Amino acid sequence: MKCRNEASGNGTQSRLLKRKWYLYLTEFFAGMSVMAVELGASRLLAPYFSSSQIVWTIIIGTIMIAMALGNVWGGRAADKNPDPDKLYSRMLVAAVWIAAIPFAGKMVIALISGLLVVTISTNFLIWAAFLSCMIVFVYPLFLLGTVTPSLVKYTVSSLDDSGKTVGTLGAANTVGSIIGTFVPTFLSIPAVGTAATFVIFSGILLLLSAVYFLSQRRGIVKTVIAAVLFAGASAAALSLGFAFWEKGLTLEDESVYNYLQVREDDDRVILSTNVLFGVQSVYVKDGSLSGMYYDYALAAPMMTPQPQAQKDLLILGMGTGTYATQYRRFFPSDSIEGVEIDEKITGLAREYFSLDASVPVVTYDGRAYLAGTDRQYDVIMVDAYQDITIPFQMSTVEFFSAVRAHLKPDGVMIVNMNMKAANGSSIGDYLLDTIATVFGTVYTAEVPYSDNREVFASQSPEIRERLRANTAECADESLRQMMEKADRLLVPYQPGGLLLTDDKAPVELLGMRTIDGMIAGELAYYKEKFREEGISGLIG
Repeated sequence: MKCRNEASGNGTQSRLLKRKWYLYLTEFFAGMSVMAVELGASRLLAPYFSSSQIVWTIIIGTIMIAMALGNVWGGRAADKNPDPDKLYSRMLVAAVWIAAIPFAGKMVIALISGLLVVTISTNFLIWAAFLSCMIVFVYPLFLLGTVTPSLVKYTVSSLDDSGKTVGTLGAANTVGSIIGTFVPTFLSIPAVGTAATFVIFSGILLLLSAVYFLSQRRGIVKTVIAAVLFAGASAAALSLGFAFWEKGLTLEDESVYNYLQVREDDDRVILSTNVLFGVQSVYVKDGSLSGMYYDYALAAPMMTPQPQAQKDLLILGMGTGTYATQYRRFFPSDSIEGVEIDEKITGLAREYFSLDASVPVVTYDGRAYLAGTDRQYDVIMVDAYQDITIPFQMSTVEFFSAVRAHLKPDGVMIVNMNMKAANGSSIGDYLLDTIATVFGTVYTAEVPYSDNREVFASQSPEIRERLRANTAECADESLRQMMEKADRLLVPYQPGGLLLTDDKAPVELLGMRTIDGMIAGELAYYKEKFREEGISGLIG
């Protein structure tokens, strides 16, 4: 039995759409654009909310909701009025919206974050990311979700070959999605950035729709309007940085792994990889002690038997190399090795943070690096926790056991933990208990006026006594005073029963709980101001 398709804006079959290859091409690029927008969404949200599994879950969930609703509505709309003009008009709207996301989306995210941070007490990360996704991404992806059911209506002309036709459409969508997964990650985002990636893929959707309407010699006005709006949105998107309220930034860039922001003044150079939550590295230009956690971490080599003898230092999470630079000032004969997964950060370390070219840095994951070497070290520094992003594979019993295996018998591990909270079940408590399961001796030091906590761990029970003895013999006055201060802050850690393993390490949920506690503590004044005076009080 034959079943003829009557799809057309004027009741007659479109000449272009009689060539099914154009419909398959539309499906291909629609699938590609959906995946590109999904990956772009993760990069747009990461500088504000991190790239944790929680954020990814929210992105994937909201996008799937949008696509499902689009599929349902698109199928019903195609049955009711099988007019290709409507589909390609929806694609014009989606193209303009997606092009505007890097501009308008950043403002929406900042606004939502500002409002939520003073109005809610728990699950800030979930609410902020979810509302941002719903407002910014759901509508254009809902429109793209209507593509497949509409194209099925236009391509199936006979029940005899309906299976083949639908299968070909599905294959086109899948192949497009595969390419749309790899191109943003490995090509467009590293080469031209997140904003340009949105513009490129929205431009493809605009071009597809424009070709359709031009071939039909109708819809020209709406196409021209869409093109003008697209051009304006694209120009705005490419001109607005993630921290658009910041002035005088030295650098704002992206890598495969991170948002990168460098600020510089007469005294310091600062790296941030997150717009909303603090800084990751601070380099003091005159080489003096900074008062930050790097100073306290210098206690680790002083806990070894002979601090002035040549030692081997490994830094997992080299970052901009501030610790390596400061370490070398006081222990110039020691061998320093760094591991940093983000090659662009290593480049910034050489260019802006004065990391010595003689210090080798391997571009690799810290845990994987340990698995590939048999070397043992006197000191291993673990500095891979970037504020709200805790790599689970570097937080478990198995990881810290690998660190212990690469330490010499009297070696010391130093861990910089940058999210401390006193609620008894924070990510810090879990990390400390996990470390204490592996190492026989654990001390902590709360860094004054910061959220950092330094953890010193060893199999030797004598590390504090060595620190005191070596400090007393230290010839450098500034280092001696710093070590005396560090010693006063050391507290022996008594472990509880909390544990992180490769099988169970809910670092995202624990980190979110800690963030809630930090926000509640640090923004209590602003919340009270908002309750009493509203937005005007905050602005004032």
